[in-house]
Amino acid sequence: VQLVESGGGLVQPGGSLRLSCAASGFTFDNYYMGWYRQAPGKGLEWVAEINSGGDSTYYTDSVKGRFTASRDNAKNTLYLQMNSLKPEDTAMYYCAASQGSWGQGTQVTVSS
Repeated sequence: VQLVESGGGLVQPGGSLRLSCAASGFTFDNYYMGWYRQAPGKGLEWVAEINSGGDSTYYTDSVKGRFTASRDNAKNTLYLQMNSLKPEDTAMYYCAASQGSWGQGTQVTVSS
């Protein structure tokens, strides 16, 4: 089982990034998928979740209206589109599957 995130980087406030999470080794479309983040010196925070079919999404209040989770089950890939980024979105972002697997994370830094 493997989850590999990509797409992080340095972006200015107000900018956008699209994170990807490539899954392998399990039946991707059987499981809910989630995004989490951990800012420097802080605990792990749940960001978003998407159901197995991709037609229901859930978000923490601080990202509602700015972030969009989606998935392509044919490609075994999870996405997080992040718009209107703020400095407080700076964190390591992780994807996770509801069967307990986690990726290694991708760093997002929002700074001018």
